[in-house]
Amino acid sequence: MHPAIHHSKIETFAEVDVLVVGAGSAGSCAALAARESGADKVMLVERAGFLGGISTQALDTFYGFFTPGDTPRKVAGGMGNRVVDSLDKAGAVFLRPNTYGGGTGVNYNPERLKLVWDQLLEQAGVDVLLHTQLVDVETESGRPSSVILWGKQGFYRIKAKVFIDASGDADFCKLADLPFETAGESEPVQTMTTTFRMSNVDLDVYQKSGGKKMLMEKMEKAVENKTHELPRKTGSIHPMNAKGCISTVAVRVAGYSGLDAIELSKAEREGRRQSFIYEQFLRDCVPGFEDSNIIGLSSSIGVRESRRVFGLYRLTREDCLGSATFDDKVLICGAPIEDHRQSDGGEEETHWAYVPDCGVYEVPFRTLIPERSENVLVAGRCFSATHDAHASCRSMAQTMAMGHAVGAAAAMAVEQGKAMPELPMGQLQQRLRDQGAVLEMPKQAADITAGGWGNNRREES
Repeated sequence: MHPAIHHSKIETFAEVDVLVVGAGSAGSCAALAARESGADKVMLVERAGFLGGISTQALDTFYGFFTPGDTPRKVAGGMGNRVVDSLDKAGAVFLRPNTYGGGTGVNYNPERLKLVWDQLLEQAGVDVLLHTQLVDVETESGRPSSVILWGKQGFYRIKAKVFIDASGDADFCKLADLPFETAGESEPVQTMTTTFRMSNVDLDVYQKSGGKKMLMEKMEKAVENKTHELPRKTGSIHPMNAKGCISTVAVRVAGYSGLDAIELSKAEREGRRQSFIYEQFLRDCVPGFEDSNIIGLSSSIGVRESRRVFGLYRLTREDCLGSATFDDKVLICGAPIEDHRQSDGGEEETHWAYVPDCGVYEVPFRTLIPERSENVLVAGRCFSATHDAHASCRSMAQTMAMGHAVGAAAAMAVEQGKAMPELPMGQLQQRLRDQGAVLEMPKQAADITAGGWGNNRREES
């Protein structure tokens, strides 16, 4: 309990079955799954003014639905499918081929996705509180019982039976005094990225001039000749759903903590500074960009890792690269380890390591249960994993699958009155399968050229 807050004066606003903290792709899917699995009262709280987290704040491509390689398998479904299907119906999605190493990507319109998240959660009957900040966690008999939130109306309390921490930074677990580690304490923390979007790009000219290969050559030359102050020699530029527009993952901000407001403020400013250096470089050096301009920056800088809880199991690099299997699996992942590092001039900027034979590994339910907890689950990038394993399993298709798993589990825990480690795994796994989740490697390769989302496939520029 935070000593500076007068808890006795704070009124209880609501009592719910399941409270989800953080409405990114993991938290939003957790809330959807909890309602679909039978939880009567589900509440989702989010500090921003819209849902989706990084999926709507900064990015426009879901990775992790497909394995890399020439014969991709579709290894994620469930609640994630609901999201992409809704985007597809609105004509706001297309598939990007496996150009940058992470497998076929599902490109979407992030502004449309904000509406899709709204519609899905409203249809499911989830109570959503935006512009709401988690302030404290209260306990009874050693277990979390309620949270203190702050909104424009002031402080208020929400009581819940089960809590899901999908905050990304493990904010709930920290306030509940559950064990976690801070990224960067034992290995370099992954860099941050401000994404930006540009309009009036002639993609035909860009592609005919060499596309990605030409871009990489010009970036490397600019860095070596110091004509433009670029932070790295590589980066991703790809078409958006809007005609003549591109999106990027190019900015690289290193040396700042995502858990300190002063440092995070500096990182935000640095990310914006670098974005406009890139704009000038592209206009000066890259054919097709001569008349283009930045039309949007990510609403907040992308933080790849901060806190990771210590769960009942910790996913490791060896698990990922060894195609590990688990009796309590609740999702699978074929995404490579993609570790964005601070370059020292000699070290590669992004380290890649692939699951052998374009295979998959299983992710156990225990990675989503914090140590010393009975009624708390986690989903998203604060789940229990080492630095390397986290760099693979943080793909958004997997974080949505995590959300699906913990949402279904939370509803089951309320229904059966059981602590998380006591839930019957066979029942949970069957419920996930019945709701479209993928728990086994498909035998057939995915057809990404026709049908479904594949009707909107585009070549990478």
